Amino acid sequence: MYYVGIDLGTSAVKLLLMEGTGQITNIVSKEYPLYFPNPGWSEQKPEDWWSAVKEGLKELTKDCDKSQVAGISFGGQMHGLVILDADDNVIRPAILWNDGRTQEETDYLNQEIGKENLSKYTANIAFTGFTAPKILWVKNKEPENFARINKIMLPKDYIAYKLTGSFCTDVSDASGMLLFDVEHKCWSQEMMGICGVHASQLAKIYESYEIVGTLKPEVAAELELSEQVKVAAGAGDNAAAAVGTGTVGDGMCNISLGTSGTIFISSKNFGVDRNNALHSFAHADGKYHLMGCMLSAASCNKWWMEDILQTTKFAEEQAAITDDKLGNNHVYFLPYLMGERSPHNDANARGTFIGMTMDTTRADLYQAVLEGVAFAIRDSFEVAKSLGIHIEASKICGGGAKSPLWKKIFANVLNIRLDLIESEEGPGYGGAILAAVGCGEYASVEDAAAKLVKVVDSVEPDQELAGRYEERYHKFAQIYPTVKELFPKIS
Repeated sequence: MYYVGIDLGTSAVKLLLMEGTGQITNIVSKEYPLYFPNPGWSEQKPEDWWSAVKEGLKELTKDCDKSQVAGISFGGQMHGLVILDADDNVIRPAILWNDGRTQEETDYLNQEIGKENLSKYTANIAFTGFTAPKILWVKNKEPENFARINKIMLPKDYIAYKLTGSFCTDVSDASGMLLFDVEHKCWSQEMMGICGVHASQLAKIYESYEIVGTLKPEVAAELELSEQVKVAAGAGDNAAAAVGTGTVGDGMCNISLGTSGTIFISSKNFGVDRNNALHSFAHADGKYHLMGCMLSAASCNKWWMEDILQTTKFAEEQAAITDDKLGNNHVYFLPYLMGERSPHNDANARGTFIGMTMDTTRADLYQAVLEGVAFAIRDSFEVAKSLGIHIEASKICGGGAKSPLWKKIFANVLNIRLDLIESEEGPGYGGAILAAVGCGEYASVEDAAAKLVKVVDSVEPDQELAGRYEERYHKFAQIYPTVKELFPKIS
């Protein structure tokens, strides 16, 4: 049988066709526009997503036996606000995860409602990207649109609704709305009251692998697929990517070094750190996860190389950072080029070099950039450890993970083994796995991940080097608290 994973991203939808064995047989991408109607705003038209998904599904399955397509599921961009009226018309363009218009509403939630209350209601505090501040923005700035709201959806759930007619969401994506009681996996009555919405406007909640419906007859006919094709709820992009990397079960970890950086830690138990430094969300495997997100990871590397050194010879520059220099650099770098999210939640934070002397070299500065990103990920790693989560190893993926030097630095800064996996198809692969589990191909998400996700290489820490980095990390950890008060003055 075949299973389709739909990765609904910000710039394009990526569709993946997977056999029950885990073999990927086809991948198709379809782009759609992104709109910036005002500075700091970011919107898309849900209708564009639907058109792209339909065209993508037709292309994805055109050369396969369509009768063998058994299931579809998703990994989707999180936090976006999609609102429909009573006739199922989209009321306004979707407000996306990277839209910054809701600072006033975010401040209201964190300061007036209070972070302690928000954490009690939802296990999280407010960020401008989350969905609840967007709902409040529509209520405050577009009251005529707010009055028309009949259904509130997340991006991937709009696609599920168009495919099946099921008004649904999953626990992992709902966790990022600030409307969801993560611990008890239900909508928060308190947050509904604060946002002025009713339970009838919110979707039915499913576990990510649960079937929400089958294709509507007219959709099946258009796609030339069976009406019996099952659709599973799917997951937010990070949780779906975690499924695709086998980061499921208790104490599993994945580090992603993309433009931004994430550390994703799965746990059988619900947990919240006292400062809400990490997001506490439900996971696609039926349990929970913690996630730290730093805003500039591989982008720090790109900035240093292309904007400062004005070269693209990454390997050549890294060759100057020899083994004897690792753990012995006296220059430190705070990688906060775009402010920082986890664990500091400080939009005013800035990139900072400190410790330079007359004999500091070009290689020392580049090494500090690579180490600074690793130290910043360790900040979130330490928060997880403070909750009693024991992590022995982590997967590592993303563009930054292609650098042997950077992987070595990460393994020793964290003092854990880093594993690289065979397939890096992320949310799309995770979505296909969730569809396979929903259709009964595998007994559970953990069972599927164990059988389908294959480790092809590992990097072990060196205990002597890890010891040197231990000392350096504790110095790094003192820099941000020391200079924190300067950042608002220079921003």
